[in-house]
Amino acid sequence: MASAFNSLNWLAIIVASISAFVLGGIWYSPLMFGNAWMKVAGMTEESVKQGNPGKIYGGAFLLTLIAAINLGMFLGPQSDMAFGIAAGAATGIGWVAPAFGVVYLFEQRPTLQWFINGAYWVVTFIVMGAIIGAWH
Repeated sequence: MASAFNSLNWLAIIVASISAFVLGGIWYSPLMFGNAWMKVAGMTEESVKQGNPGKIYGGAFLLTLIAAINLGMFLGPQSDMAFGIAAGAATGIGWVAPAFGVVYLFEQRPTLQWFINGAYWVVTFIVMGAIIGAWH
């Protein structure tokens, strides 16, 4: 485990984490799923503005950084872009989206909300995997 951690390309990890924010900005914008997401999440423009941006964006970056570190450790130092994409897809489709699905079922959230959020993370892990895998 320590050797996997020590072999991480930290610049790739940070860029992968930033890519999640760029993708999220597009994904949750009115151009894509922003309006539908706000509706199914029960949010309004006003409720969004009432949030604590430091806590939201700082916490989100920290959690995304943890996810990128974990993915980088899983990929290992010998990976390439193709394996990064495949591992990112497997992570999103096989672990993250189903975990969201279980929570959303018990919380009785709309299926569309699960689709929007789950698909975002599938695409995010694919992009992060491509970045980390290619950057060796």
